Amino acid sequence: MTMPARTMMTKLASMPLVTLAWAVAPVTAQAEECVQEKAVYVDMDNAYELRFEPMESESSVSNRFKLAVRNTNIVAEGVVMRSDDQLRADGRIMFECPEGDVTGADLRACTVWQGMVYASDLKGHIRALPGEGESAADRLFLPALGPSIQKSSLWGKGKATVAPWDVLSLKGCNQ
Repeated sequence: MTMPARTMMTKLASMPLVTLAWAVAPVTAQAEECVQEKAVYVDMDNAYELRFEPMESESSVSNRFKLAVRNTNIVAEGVVMRSDDQLRADGRIMFECPEGDVTGADLRACTVWQGMVYASDLKGHIRALPGEGESAADRLFLPALGPSIQKSSLWGKGKATVAPWDVLSLKGCNQ
C-alpha cells in the first residue's frame, strides 16, 4: 500500500533531523567504504559499466578494470599506469588484443582509448585516480572516451552503438 505524498511529507517533517541524517548516511558511507579496486562506475545513460579489479601482483600497472557495453557481450580490458611522481594516471582500454608477443602496431590496432584518467569528488574537485586500498573516487573523467570508442573496433553492428559520456559515476562496490 503506497502512502499519499502529503501523509509522507507530514511524517518526514515530524522526524528529528538526526533520524533523517541516518536515513541518507548509507549512500555516503558506501562511497567512503569502497576501495578503488572494487569500484563500479556507469555513464550517464547507463550504457557502459567500468568495473575495477584487484591487481593481485606487483606490476607497473597500478589499476586494472573491465569496460562492459551494457546489453551486449562486449567487454574491453583496461589498465592504468602511474607516472613516476604518482600525480598522473595514464589509462588504456583495449579490445580483442592478440595474445603473446605483439608489436606496437598490434597494440595500436586494438587500443580503443588512451589518455589520462582523472578522479573527482561530488563537488568537482579533480585529483589523480586513487590507487589500490584507497577510497574509491565518486566520479571518473576519461577525456574523449565516447569519440574514441566510435572510431574503434569496439564500434559497429553487433557491438557498441551508443557512445558513452566521458564522466562515469560511482554505482557501487564489488564484494
